[in-house]
Amino acid sequence: MDKYNSRETIRRTTFWSTFFSTTKDGKKVFSYRMKRWIVVIAIHLLFFLSFAIDIQTLEGTLNGSRFLGFHLIDIFTTLEMFFAEHNLHINIIIGVSTITVFYLLVGGRTYCAWVCPYGLLSEIGEKIHDNLVAKKIIKNRTFDHRIRHFFWAIFLILSFTSGYLVFETFNVVGILSRAIVYGWSLALIWVVIVFAFEVFFSRRAWCTYICPIGTTYGYIGKASALRVEWNDNCDHCMVCHDVCFENQVLEITKAKYDKQREEKGITREYITGADCTLCGRCIDICHVDALEFGFRLKNLV
Repeated sequence: MDKYNSRETIRRTTFWSTFFSTTKDGKKVFSYRMKRWIVVIAIHLLFFLSFAIDIQTLEGTLNGSRFLGFHLIDIFTTLEMFFAEHNLHINIIIGVSTITVFYLLVGGRTYCAWVCPYGLLSEIGEKIHDNLVAKKIIKNRTFDHRIRHFFWAIFLILSFTSGYLVFETFNVVGILSRAIVYGWSLALIWVVIVFAFEVFFSRRAWCTYICPIGTTYGYIGKASALRVEWNDNCDHCMVCHDVCFENQVLEITKAKYDKQREEKGITREYITGADCTLCGRCIDICHVDALEFGFRLKNLV
């Protein structure tokens, strides 16, 4: 994409061109989307190779793993286990504590954009969905994103009342993660059904409205140190809203807040919405460089 000269957006350009950005001096560089895809693929390649040829680097799946022998446990999986069994083993406590500290530093829902394998499929589905909407073949249907908190609570209640990790039965993230490591299973049919729902009915429905894993990381993301930072170069073109996975987090880019900021002398502001996945898509397309990654603890370092 050449955001400086043609102001391309992810919606109004070809899918593969969004993996590269053109700098002000005309050089082609990897976009944040490309960097994210590389990271996600590399993580799951390590999972696969650790099992297939026993390199013992990143063993297990996204629910629970060991990195160089050190335990890592997903936060929502840990909550499910606690609600189902009413106790936690010491390795689980160590593993979930490590994950929690890590995502407090790098941003809670970075998991969704930089780790989750279904996120890549969802981006492909999103592009197909947008093309079908543009051709008026289908309509885009949106719902209140806050419904995710209802699903989060329901899945934990089901674990508590049944003593079973109910969500894992149809968790598309877990199904994909296990398929990558151990091989395909019939459970992949459910992944195809969810993908088709997102293509033909509602854009990124699983990630936006249902998945309690992303919701959990969003809860700790509110306090995380790494954030997207807005500055007053912004001309309120709103292209960032067009490409954002969770555009409700970009409210501060709207012109209606300018007067308040002028009165308070604010020229820079962090986007603190818990739903931000730090995917970098808004940074990739901002033609005035009004958005960039910022570390909220930099003044303490």
